[in-house]
Amino acid sequence: MKVSISNGLLIILLLVSGASQIYAEFRTCFSGPCARMKLACPAECPQASPTNPKVTKACRLNCNSPLCKTECRNIKPNCNAPGAACLDPRFIGADGIVFYFHGKSNEHFSLVSDLNLHINARFIGLRPAGRTRDYTWIQALGILFDSHSFSLEVTKAATWNDEVDHLKFSNNEKEILIPEGRLSSWQSPESDIKVQRMSSKNSVIVTLPEVAEISINVVPVTKEDDRIHNYQIPSDDCFAHLEIQFQFYGLSSKVEGVIGRTYQPDFKNPAKPGVAMPVVGGEDKYRTTSLLSAYCGACVFSPAGVLNQKDSFLMDYSKLDCTGGSNSGHGIVCRK
Repeated sequence: MKVSISNGLLIILLLVSGASQIYAEFRTCFSGPCARMKLACPAECPQASPTNPKVTKACRLNCNSPLCKTECRNIKPNCNAPGAACLDPRFIGADGIVFYFHGKSNEHFSLVSDLNLHINARFIGLRPAGRTRDYTWIQALGILFDSHSFSLEVTKAATWNDEVDHLKFSNNEKEILIPEGRLSSWQSPESDIKVQRMSSKNSVIVTLPEVAEISINVVPVTKEDDRIHNYQIPSDDCFAHLEIQFQFYGLSSKVEGVIGRTYQPDFKNPAKPGVAMPVVGGEDKYRTTSLLSAYCGACVFSPAGVLNQKDSFLMDYSKLDCTGGSNSGHGIVCRK
């Protein structure tokens, strides 16, 4: 048995039948009810970063759940689970309620604004003749934490090509290159942000240790989507955009933003039940002047923001599964 520890992850190498090697990983929590516990990954997904490109799920740990256990989760964003921001754009809040926030093309809006974390989105879109509003999609994310900034954006493409990487990255407003290839990664000099490719191109996980994990995938507007929704996509732009799923490890009760506000402990979602596309407003409250601006009508981020323990809200609702019934197992009730 050989034991090594790296970045809070204990990896035990078991030698089985001489030449055969099986890797079983243990995940470690740094906060919450499971703090300092090393928990084994399930047999069906023994690795946090599986090397087999056919594997679609990985080992994840919910550090704020009293259950203190690891579980298998999709490597790519689950657009039908809490914490998701996909399509045009369709959000699922911490309460499991689906809502739409249209924003406006070529403008920026705060998705999450907390004392020590701020995440903006840049919207792209178009307005066909006869429409009263823009069709929009999320094209870029800007992340502010402490005194640092990080951004990623989708490069424009006339037609979609799976063999081309459409992601561009910047750290503290300086472009960085992350080599193509599954599990290729980059880490900031301060080790406060890590980006890992989950496929050779167009799919990454951005990790802010003990703060958040963001699963990201790049997709185009398909011809079928264009036909169904009558977007009237032009021939010179496939409107490549982001599919996103957030997981947070401890937001304050003051958290704001288009999806961030749904993590407030007493939040009541304004989305109307029973409506096919429940649209919520807030454009004026959450509009920012740029991708890396922390200023909006409801923003609460401070570059020196430090969470007050009395003000922390450590329940992790971001990947709550509401598909199995009304009782989530996390102490809240899923609502449709």
